[in-house]
Amino acid sequence: MPLQRRVPKRGFTNIFKKHYAIINIQDLAAFQVQTVIGPQQLMEAGLVKKLQAGVKLLGDGEIDRPLTVRVHKASASAVQKIQAAGGQVEIIS
Repeated sequence: MPLQRRVPKRGFTNIFKKHYAIINIQDLAAFQVQTVIGPQQLMEAGLVKKLQAGVKLLGDGEIDRPLTVRVHKASASAVQKIQAAGGQVEIIS
């Protein structure tokens, strides 16, 4: 019997999985106060190389300036930290 038939088959690859470009709050320190940050600005700054299914904001790090961030997804801790700094998060659909 051939080897590929003898070896057990395991796992599953979802072909419909969405891959998001990930940024953290600490990466937003390069932007000025009261800046509106969207996917285009993140690509121009070099924080996002390729927009796959969108941009996801994670809450790793700290932020001390009010910013308006427009992303496709955001974690609850990231939204809380940005709102505590006086900024806001807008979800793009």
